[in-house]
Amino acid sequence: MASATAKHPAKTAGKAASGGTGGAAGGAPAMPLASPLMGGLNKKKKPFLGMSAPLGYVPGLGRGATGFTTRSDIGPARDANDPVDDRHAPPGKRTVGDQMKKNQEEDEEDLNDTNYDEFNGYAGSLFSSGPYEKDDEEADAIYAALDKRMDERRKERRELREKEEIEKYRMERPKIQQQFSDLKRKLAEVTEDEWLSIPEVGDARNKRQRNPRHEKLTPVPDSFFAKHLKTGENHTSVDPLQGQFAGLETPFPGGLNTPYPGGMTPEAGELDMRKIGQARNTLMDMRLSQVSDSVSGQTVVDPKGYLTDLNSMIPTHGGDISDIKKARLLLKSVRETNPHHPPAWIASARLEEVTGKLQVARNLIMKGTEMCPKSEDVWLEAARLQPGDTAKAVVAQAVRHLPQSVRIYIRAAELETDIRAKKRVLRKALENVSKSVRLWKIAVELEEPEDARIMLSRAVECCPTSVELWLALARLETYENARRVLNKARENIPTDRHIWITAAKLEEANGNTQMVEKIIDRAITSLRANGVEINREQWIQDAEECDKAGSVATCQAVIRAVIGIGIEEEDCKHTWMEDADSCVAHGALECARAIYAHALQVFPSKKSVWLRAAYFEKNHGTRESLEALLQRAVAHCPKAEVLWLMGAKSKWLAGDVPAARSILALAFQANPNSEEIWLAAVKLESENNEYERARRLLAKARSSAPTARVFMKSVRLEWVLGNIEAAHELCTEALKHYEDFPKLWMMRGQIEEQSENIDKAREAYNQGLKKCPHSMSLWLLLSRLEERVGQLTRARAILEKARLKNPQTPEIWLESVRLEYRAGLKNISNTLMAKALQECPNSGILWAEAVFLEARPQRKTKSVDALKKCEHDPHVLLAVAKLFWSERKITKAREWFLRTVKIEPDLGDTWAFFYKFELQHGTEEQQQEVKKRCENAEPRHGELWCAESKHVLNWQKNIGEILVLVASKIKNTF
Repeated sequence: MASATAKHPAKTAGKAASGGTGGAAGGAPAMPLASPLMGGLNKKKKPFLGMSAPLGYVPGLGRGATGFTTRSDIGPARDANDPVDDRHAPPGKRTVGDQMKKNQEEDEEDLNDTNYDEFNGYAGSLFSSGPYEKDDEEADAIYAALDKRMDERRKERRELREKEEIEKYRMERPKIQQQFSDLKRKLAEVTEDEWLSIPEVGDARNKRQRNPRHEKLTPVPDSFFAKHLKTGENHTSVDPLQGQFAGLETPFPGGLNTPYPGGMTPEAGELDMRKIGQARNTLMDMRLSQVSDSVSGQTVVDPKGYLTDLNSMIPTHGGDISDIKKARLLLKSVRETNPHHPPAWIASARLEEVTGKLQVARNLIMKGTEMCPKSEDVWLEAARLQPGDTAKAVVAQAVRHLPQSVRIYIRAAELETDIRAKKRVLRKALENVSKSVRLWKIAVELEEPEDARIMLSRAVECCPTSVELWLALARLETYENARRVLNKARENIPTDRHIWITAAKLEEANGNTQMVEKIIDRAITSLRANGVEINREQWIQDAEECDKAGSVATCQAVIRAVIGIGIEEEDCKHTWMEDADSCVAHGALECARAIYAHALQVFPSKKSVWLRAAYFEKNHGTRESLEALLQRAVAHCPKAEVLWLMGAKSKWLAGDVPAARSILALAFQANPNSEEIWLAAVKLESENNEYERARRLLAKARSSAPTARVFMKSVRLEWVLGNIEAAHELCTEALKHYEDFPKLWMMRGQIEEQSENIDKAREAYNQGLKKCPHSMSLWLLLSRLEERVGQLTRARAILEKARLKNPQTPEIWLESVRLEYRAGLKNISNTLMAKALQECPNSGILWAEAVFLEARPQRKTKSVDALKKCEHDPHVLLAVAKLFWSERKITKAREWFLRTVKIEPDLGDTWAFFYKFELQHGTEEQQQEVKKRCENAEPRHGELWCAESKHVLNWQKNIGEILVLVASKIKNTF
């Protein structure tokens, strides 16, 4: 303290805790700051005046006084260990001492040689304290641009690396929430006794907080308000004398007598509550008497209607009253400043309308019509606000001021309720404004066809540039007159394409289809000559409209004329295919057919274009159109096997087997030794019960074009026909040539299983796995064989071996989980499922199975997790649909089934579950719709589907029969 006061003698002098002479002594060092006049008063100047105080000097210390300092002298008195103001400061900055050290380190820049680097220089900038000039700014901008350019060159690699690092980091260090998600789900397994044994949390609040006392309110008598209204005083408590004398006696002598003369007369400011109550009752009595029956005296008040009327009196606006007053004041100022400004009057009227003052709004807008008689908007607003007859008078007045206003005439016609009156108003309007297309259109719409034709003849004379009027007149005229009308229209408007297209449609409607092409070609030539740019998209849209209107020839002529405009030669095929798809999406099938026809003329040898056209005809055309197209296709692309096969299949489905055979014979000539055509011929014969012919074809195929598939089909034919020995011999022969073809090993094992030769079946599967270790189906067949014979441990070992040889294979993991579940070991199956999802986190079949491994309350949560991982996987979508089905949410289940079959129509299991669902909850039409869509989709995959479709007993059943069979074997156990 002494040292502090020595440093600040001037400040501490005035603060010494002393009095009398001590103050003079303490103030001695401050004397040199006094006025020079005081120097003349002290002749004998003391030698120590003007000198600094000695070290440790405290004024008044000799008589027991002590000096003191304030924070203004030394700053905030905070210890180095005191925390800083920032409660969330990072470590190393949480105390005052840390902050001071940091500031010292920042101030003292280390420019030692040991801190110097050849490339980067010193750790800090040598010139950070220097001025920042324009040259420095330009240099920094150049360096920043260079850094940005270099950063962009490595941006993609860096982002990819960062993404991989983040994914790896999240895999290694998952969030706490993710780590405990499985434990949170296990809360469902907690029993009621365990839950009740959890100790309760005590209530730490005090007694007043636990038992709050409600505030008591006591009504104040009217005399209290009357007294304070009279005196004009403000009290916050009741006078104790009033409570003492119960409000009846005054504190003055004389009892009930008042101390003032004339006290019985109420003063001017006194509030008489009794009279207010009487006035309120009188007002209510008057209102009720107004709605009473004057004859019988009985009331005719409808209580509900009365309340509704009261509600209608409530303002409907949501604004603040003060805002409305401000707006009203501002608008009044605008009106007074510029009374001839129409928007001010309109805004004022609408403000009053919104606040419920309709009459004020009407008065304002009528005043606006007087101030702005030439404003169309003001008159229209006045007509809108006024009631019916008054609005007609307002509109009539508006017409006198604005005889050329189309909008006012239209408003006048709208106010009329009688058709004749409307026609009269519009005809009067057309006398004054004959050039208005809008008025002509409204007037024509009210007329009968014959009168409309006459009016349109006059309309096109008055408005010769209106395409709509010309086209409307052409539609009402006869064929010859319509041609003349359109020719006149072309003369008046040579730049509009709709007139030409209408002319083409007119010729087509009257059977002159040969003229359609000429008209469209002349249209393109004429429009170009008049400087009109041919917009390809607009013409295609016009063609789509013609298609929807039934003008097929016009639509096709337009497509042929404009399809090649503005497209580079190398982009033609791609653009035309997109145009065809767009037309199909818009429902313009004839446009799409015309585009495909033109594309096939330009690219007659393109197999992909023929295929697209064939699929279009298959989905949207007839069988005859498809077969005609395919005949042309195979003539241009004889090497395209799929086109031959589509033609043969179309004939076969139509029941014309000889025609299908002839098509396949022609296909053999064009594609000798083609495996696909051989197998198609075999299928055709076997489906039509020509087994011997199928055998001969397969024998010929094995000799001329031997492939693994040909041998497989040969084995299968003998197997399904019951010739087990022949099938076994063919299979053995096939394996000599194609031992790495897994389907042959599977068929051999299944044939042995069917013959109850378990050991031979096991041997076949084991030999197949040696040759084909990556065939999942072989591993599954061997595992199921061991499980069937009761060797659960061996089946488990087989699947574990399969997982080692084929890591990250969802099918093997799924079979392992199901094996444990079928064995009744649900805990082990859950553990295996968790491991499987770790190894194959994006597998839809695993997530779909995991949903139904959970207990019912946890299934929804698991399905959400599954959708996050596999949003568009059909198996997950099917699982969600089944989940909604199990919860009896029929509509949602149907939506999810539809979504699943749309994403993956080739999954037969989805169709089977969907059909089963409709059998239980749908109508007959919905069931047939699902069956028809399934037959069109021709699914080939699915666990349940393949189990039935590939069974030897079901080899001749069609898609619909297999669908019914699979659906019948589905049990609602999920």
